[in-house]
Amino acid sequence: MNSIMASAGLARSGNPRPMDGKVAVVTGSTSGIGLGIANALASAGAMIVLNGIADPIDAEKLCQVLGPRHDVPVRFDDADMSKPAEIHDMVERIGRSFGPVDILVNNAGIQYVAPVEDFPIDKWNEIIAINLSAAFHSIRQVLPGMKRRRWGRIINIASAHALVASPFKAAYVAAKHGIAGLTKTVALEVAEHGITANAICPGYVLTPLVERQIPDTAKARGMTAEQVVKEVLLAAQPTKQFVTTEQVAALATFLASNDAESITGAIIPVDGGWTAH
Repeated sequence: MNSIMASAGLARSGNPRPMDGKVAVVTGSTSGIGLGIANALASAGAMIVLNGIADPIDAEKLCQVLGPRHDVPVRFDDADMSKPAEIHDMVERIGRSFGPVDILVNNAGIQYVAPVEDFPIDKWNEIIAINLSAAFHSIRQVLPGMKRRRWGRIINIASAHALVASPFKAAYVAAKHGIAGLTKTVALEVAEHGITANAICPGYVLTPLVERQIPDTAKARGMTAEQVVKEVLLAAQPTKQFVTTEQVAALATFLASNDAESITGAIIPVDGGWTAH
């Protein structure tokens, strides 16, 4: 496992930040929504563990930028989120370096687009493992420590596809619906322990994941890439605008705060009105 860390001083002048001293791990955070959330939590004072697929040099650069920018320590861990043993080991490493996890953001995700009858079995298994099972294994690892400290925040990045379906995305839609159910179950189990569990359901954000699925969707639907953007992606959102990573990150940061302690078990759309239909 590659473990890269950028040190930053914890002493600061001025007022303390709301998440000073908190340890936050964000999976799938080397780009897109995950990196946006990590940046926002770091801005609020949290110590950050980035996780994802990245060249060691690129991961080191991310740590060296993010840490000094917000004056917090930042660590990168390349645990494979499809493997429960590696998730366990990552949480152990975080405990030794920073301390127990206070804020867990399950954001890691992959996508594959194909009709059900043509959907490769290995792609189904991979998507369920990373988009759903990884969240279960991560939550399972951090909950005991959160219960002991009687404080914790679990934020699952789901999707509008946790609430509605789209053609050709059987595994992704199934996984995201599963995330919604998992979130509600965890919220009920830990409601008396000072822990909240919520899911954010973004509409289409122009992340690398979305950009990569445009050609596959175009092929599956017999469209051009431009048609997919206008007639498939943004057609679903009444605002006709992509959701931004900053908007999702702002909500995640609020859900991680003490002000959100009475919000739990919520499945919150940030989708430009998509699921209002």
